[in-house]
Amino acid sequence: MTTSTDKSAHVQAMFSRIVRRYDLMNRVMTLGRDQAWRRLTARELHLDGAAPLVLDLATGTGDIALAIARAYPSARVIALDFARPMLDAAQDKSFRQGAPVRDFAQGDALRLPFADAVFDALTNGFLLRNVADLRQALAEMRRVVKPGGQVACLEITRPGAPIFRDAFRLYFYGLVPRIGRLVSGDPQAYTYLPHSLTHFPRASELSQMMLEVGFRDVRFRLLGLGAMALHIATV
Repeated sequence: MTTSTDKSAHVQAMFSRIVRRYDLMNRVMTLGRDQAWRRLTARELHLDGAAPLVLDLATGTGDIALAIARAYPSARVIALDFARPMLDAAQDKSFRQGAPVRDFAQGDALRLPFADAVFDALTNGFLLRNVADLRQALAEMRRVVKPGGQVACLEITRPGAPIFRDAFRLYFYGLVPRIGRLVSGDPQAYTYLPHSLTHFPRASELSQMMLEVGFRDVRFRLLGLGAMALHIATV
């Protein structure tokens, strides 16, 4: 992947391939904690108003979008993803659960198909490592959210404490690709995903980048023994 176009095409194709076992791999890799983190991401929005409009960006199979719909029954949630098979899976899941999310759209995080300042809040989970231009993706998020609205980003990070850092490295770079090969049958995908973290900014660096593109009141919480970061910011 030598260009941003190469990375975008690779990521889109990869997530389209692994959709069938995507939820199972998330549960296995996080020891079942990913659902709790997604629910926490939804709750951190603290949505007010009669009918807030929320964008769940890179929705995958829709778990954060569904968590938002359950936490804020009056909200209208739009679930957007780059990969059509992921979006189809999210729509199927919502239908099986009584259709708490009804609005789905295919789109690119670097060129969101929405006007400026239309959303009251925006979420994303496990998106940021996979975009071809992180700063542009953050700028697009800020563009489509109303002034005063919130953005919540859930993403893997590298633990700082030496004992957890070393254990995480062994697990994430050594064991996860092997588990991915067995569970998903796609060794390439679960070799790429750990290495997508190698040059990704640490949580504090990501906070600084968010400030630089114009977000305010940026803060983050470390979860999962420091291996996960939930960033919250105001537009």
